[in-house]
Amino acid sequence: MSVISDTFIAPPCHEPIVTLYQDEHLVLINKPTGLLSLSGKNPQNLDSVHHRLVRLFPGCTLVHRLDFGTSGLMVVARNKAINAALCRQFSERTVTKVYSALLCGHLEEDEGVIEAAIAKDPALFPLMSICPLHGKPARSRYRVIERVYHELEKGKSLPVTRVALTPETGRTHQLRIHSRELGHPILGCDLYGGRLLPGTELTPRLMLHASELNFIHPISGEQINARHACPF
Repeated sequence: MSVISDTFIAPPCHEPIVTLYQDEHLVLINKPTGLLSLSGKNPQNLDSVHHRLVRLFPGCTLVHRLDFGTSGLMVVARNKAINAALCRQFSERTVTKVYSALLCGHLEEDEGVIEAAIAKDPALFPLMSICPLHGKPARSRYRVIERVYHELEKGKSLPVTRVALTPETGRTHQLRIHSRELGHPILGCDLYGGRLLPGTELTPRLMLHASELNFIHPISGEQINARHACPF
């Protein structure tokens, strides 16, 4: 039996977590890029969304996660009952999420769907893989916002497409690996292309931001439509 060890050491994140809304049941936050959602097993990675928030909201738990490099909206439960209720909404796929992203190159189509099953492979950790045989079904939608040129150093520019990405399933690295399968990886993605640009410096971050989050408040029954502007 192979044992996967987490050797990733996160650099310090000096950006604060911004609380956008809070009540006695849940908290809506904007997570900065470069911050882990959970601290994990590596003792050198103590700083995380949960580590910071549990000091402010004792007993809080994460309902979902964002990748280390992804910024944007997260909902955090303030007790176990709320966590269970929100997790049920996620598992039943009644929660909708929209991400803003910059993809390398100019997409030909204005919108489309990516369907490609995603599997974990211990030999490739932390990478996920596309595997129709052993993977779990995964579906994402994309919509082009604009086709522009991203300014680089030394007077160079890179064609990029600003898109809205909507994951209809919630697999690990889904949007990152689906964008690669589309032939246009997310700019700044160190795992699935888009990170190294010939003749230029590394891009400063993963250009992926959770900009919309829609769910039902477990207690009030109110429809929550959270929005946070993309920072890039």
